[in-house]
Amino acid sequence: MDIYSRRSRWKLLLALAALALLIITLVYSNYLAQKLAEGERNKAELFVNTIIEVENKANNDEDVSYEADILEKFGSNDLPIIFERDNGELEGWNMDGANDQAIVDQERLADEIQKIKDSGGEPIDTYGKMIWYRSSQLYKMLKLFPYFMTLMVILFILIGYFLLNSARSAEQNRVWAGMAKETAHQLGTPISAIIGWIEILKDSGEATPDQLEIISELRNDVNRLELVADRFSKIGSAPALDRIDINDSLTKSMEYMAKRAPKKVIFSLHPSSSQEHAMINSHLFNWVIENLYRNALDSMDGKGAITTKVYEDSQMVAIDIEDSGSGIPSSKFKTVFQPGFSTKKRGWGLGLSLAKRIIENYHKGKIFVKSSKIDQGTTFAIRLPKA
Repeated sequence: MDIYSRRSRWKLLLALAALALLIITLVYSNYLAQKLAEGERNKAELFVNTIIEVENKANNDEDVSYEADILEKFGSNDLPIIFERDNGELEGWNMDGANDQAIVDQERLADEIQKIKDSGGEPIDTYGKMIWYRSSQLYKMLKLFPYFMTLMVILFILIGYFLLNSARSAEQNRVWAGMAKETAHQLGTPISAIIGWIEILKDSGEATPDQLEIISELRNDVNRLELVADRFSKIGSAPALDRIDINDSLTKSMEYMAKRAPKKVIFSLHPSSSQEHAMINSHLFNWVIENLYRNALDSMDGKGAITTKVYEDSQMVAIDIEDSGSGIPSSKFKTVFQPGFSTKKRGWGLGLSLAKRIIENYHKGKIFVKSSKIDQGTTFAIRLPKA
């Protein structure tokens, strides 16, 4: 199992753990809400029965101190109650903070009962008396608590994921930039030495025409090394962008790679019918194109076709590079751009990662796998803003 499969597995396990936590919170909160609802129902019934008991004892001049104490304690609750007297009149208690006196406004109480019915409330039938009550604020808050917790957990996960990704991306950028600049620095010394030796050979006056041709090719390769060192030195710093004709730039990259590719690999370029200009850094952009060509060549067995198409797509310069190689599984379309991922046994997995950074960070464009089928080839797509 590779690092990205393990990472996906851990993400799935964390997601399942978060889901389990939310389900437990929801179930337990609903259990508490149900118990609170039962308690409020019992309180409403006890309150009405106590009022009736107080009235009966008062008529018989009996001691009502115990019942009065119950009513006094109940008065501190925010549980509005409406009940129907024997004569059909409605009486309300604990309404709008009026805990110590009854409300007898029949029209208002009838409206309150209708609101309770509309909200799904059901009356209590005790000794033939219908008792209506509204749930307390605590009950309402407890019912909303699991949804609030769900929102907070999701928000926490999203913020944490964003911060961790940002920190990891910033750290990776510093690592890549440091490695690239150090590589450019290390290349500088041997390149300078090789240039010196080439000049000595050229000025020796003893070289044959064939040797002079070899010296010329060596100089071309040294120029290439200087270009590579320059590319690495630009990683991590804002490169200068110039208005370049994409068709011309792609032609140069294709011709360079075609000379170094197997003879049975056919390169073809289908340029746009008109000039398509974009603001690019030629050194870095050509690096991306050559990297895609090199990956295409690696996916073939020394024969096949690499086709490059240029066209306009929604005010963007569109570049499609299609090969007839081994293809990429659809599950790996995004993974191929992650640092360290490689399908090659000796690959470092840095080429496409750097290509993505160059296109998206420096050129404000997009690079992605447009399509791919196993043993039928892959198409990489690049989108750049038009100049």
